[in-house]
Amino acid sequence: FTGAGRALVTLGDGSEFAHLGGHVLLDPARGGLLADLLPPWIHTRAASPQAAIFRWLLDRLIEERDAGQPGAQLASAQLTQLLFIEILRSHLDRASLMPAGWLKALAEPRIAPALRLMHGDPARAWHLEELAKACAMSRTSFAVHFRTVAGVAPLAYLTEWRMRLAERALREERTPVAVVARTLGYTSESAFSNAFKRVNGKSPMAYRALLNGRKDFGQPLPGKAADAVPA
Repeated sequence: FTGAGRALVTLGDGSEFAHLGGHVLLDPARGGLLADLLPPWIHTRAASPQAAIFRWLLDRLIEERDAGQPGAQLASAQLTQLLFIEILRSHLDRASLMPAGWLKALAEPRIAPALRLMHGDPARAWHLEELAKACAMSRTSFAVHFRTVAGVAPLAYLTEWRMRLAERALREERTPVAVVARTLGYTSESAFSNAFKRVNGKSPMAYRALLNGRKDFGQPLPGKAADAVPA
C-alpha cells in the first residue's frame, strides 16, 4: 500500500482493487432481527468456496451494467439478492463464532430437522418429543442443545415463528384476525390475541391499525366484516 494514513490509499498501481457499492432494504418492522445479529464486516477469503461464487456474481453484475441489455435492471436486482444470500451463507459457515439466536440455529445441522418441521407446518401443535425424535436426540438433550444454540426453548421458538408470520399477515394482507389465528394453529381468536400481545405488547388489531396509521382500533377494516369466528 502507498498513502497510509491518508484518505486515499493505493494497492499496487490501483488496477488490482475494485469497490462495488450497494445496499439491501430490510423490512422496517423486523429487519432489525437480522441486522442486529450481523457484524459490521463479513470477510470472505479468496481461497474459500464462496469466493468463486462471489466472483461469478460480481462479473455478471458488471456485465449487466456495461451491456445495457433489456431487463438489465431486473437482472441486476436478482443477482444482487443472490449475492446477499451468498454473503449470509458465508457468514453462517462460521456459526460457531456467532452468539446464540435464530441465525445461529439455522446453521446448526443437529437441530435443522426440527426447524424444518416447525417452519413447514407452524399451525401444528408440535410436541417436544416429536421434534427431538426428528433430530435423533433424547428429549432432554434436544431441549438443552436447542436452547444453547437458539437462545430460547424449542416451543418458545415456535411461538416466536408464529408471531413473525402473524405480523407479516397483518401487515401485508387484509385477512381477518380470526383467520390468521386459525392458520397458525390457534383454536380461538382470543388465544391468538393473548399470545400476540405477550410477544409484541399490542393486540393484533392494534398492531395492524398502528401500521396503517388508523386510530379506530376496535372497528373492522373497510370492506370486511368484524373479525369473528363464525358460530
